[in-house]
Amino acid sequence: MSTVTAQKPKLKTSAMIASIAGEGQRTVAAPFGHALVKLAAERPEIVGMTADLAKYTDLHIFAQAYPERFYQMGMAEQLLMGAAAGFAHEGAMPFVTTYAVFATRRAYDFMHQTIAEDDLNVKIACALPGLTTGYGPSHQAAEDLALMRAMPGMTVIDPCDALDIEQMVPAVAEHKGPVYMRLLRGQVPLVLDEYDYKFELGKAKLVRDGRDVLVISSGIMTMRALEVAKALAADRIDVGVLHVPTIKPLDTSTILREAGRSGRLVVVAENHTTIGGLGEAIGAALLRAGVTPQFRQIALPDAFLDAGALPTLHDRYGISTEAMSNTIKGWLG
Repeated sequence: MSTVTAQKPKLKTSAMIASIAGEGQRTVAAPFGHALVKLAAERPEIVGMTADLAKYTDLHIFAQAYPERFYQMGMAEQLLMGAAAGFAHEGAMPFVTTYAVFATRRAYDFMHQTIAEDDLNVKIACALPGLTTGYGPSHQAAEDLALMRAMPGMTVIDPCDALDIEQMVPAVAEHKGPVYMRLLRGQVPLVLDEYDYKFELGKAKLVRDGRDVLVISSGIMTMRALEVAKALAADRIDVGVLHVPTIKPLDTSTILREAGRSGRLVVVAENHTTIGGLGEAIGAALLRAGVTPQFRQIALPDAFLDAGALPTLHDRYGISTEAMSNTIKGWLG
C-alpha cells in the first residue's frame, strides 16, 4: 500500500472541487500510477499511453519511471486507441488513460473496431467517471458504463477506493483481452482495508452484512454505502453492503444469493445514470431468475447534470451520504 495521508480540510465554497475525499478522510496518492510502475518492473510488455492527460490520470508517475515505454499521443483520443491496438497486435500490453467522456463518447468506434473486435490486450483506464467532476456535461461521464457494457468482449470495472485500484491493476494485466476501468485519481480515499477486502476480477464481495437493507453498489457508491450503514446504525437500521467492482461480467450468482435472502430492502446505488448501468443489469438478472425482493435504485438522473462544487452536486442528485440515508429511511417508512 502506498503512503496514506489524511485529507486536509477544504472549503466547500469553491465552484469546482475535484476531490471526492471528505474532510479528514484517509487517502492514498495516485494509487493507479504507483501500482502500474510496480507491475511494469515485472512485465516488460507494459507500455503507458495517454492523450495529453498523463498528469491528470496519474500516468505521469509511470512516464517518469519508464520514459522509454511512455507515449504521449496529444489531444487525439481516436489516434490513441488506434495506436494502442497497433501496440497490442505486436505483443505489447498498453495501459491507456484519458477522461471517461473522451474515451466513451469521442473514441467509441475506435475501441469497438480496433480493440474489442480483435480481442486485443488493451487496458483502458478513464478518470472522471460519473459525477466526480464539477465541470458539467462536457466532462461528466454519466453514461459510460452503459456504453461500455454494450461493447462485445469488453470487461468493465468500477473500483471503490485506493485499495481496489492497487489490486485491480495486476488483476487486469493477468486477464487476456480488453478492459475498461473507471479511474479515481490524485488523493484517492482508502476505505476497504477496514473490511478484509480483496479484489477479484468478476467477483462481487459482501463487505458488510445487514438484516434490514442490502445496498448493492460499485465505485465510490460503495464508499457512500458504508458511510450510510454507519449513519443508519444510530437509527437501529442494519445495512449490508455488497460491492460489485466488476460490472461486466456480472457476478450474478453472488448477487442472486444475497438479494434472495428474505426480509430485506434491496437498493442498487451507482454513480451513473439510471439507464444502462448496474441497476438495470441487476434488475434484469433478478427478473430472469425469478428473484423478486423489494427493489429500489439510487442513481444519477437521465439528464445533463449541472456544474458546481461536488458536495453540492452530490446532495442535489441524491448520492451524498446524507441524501442516501434520508432516501433509504423514507423507503423503509
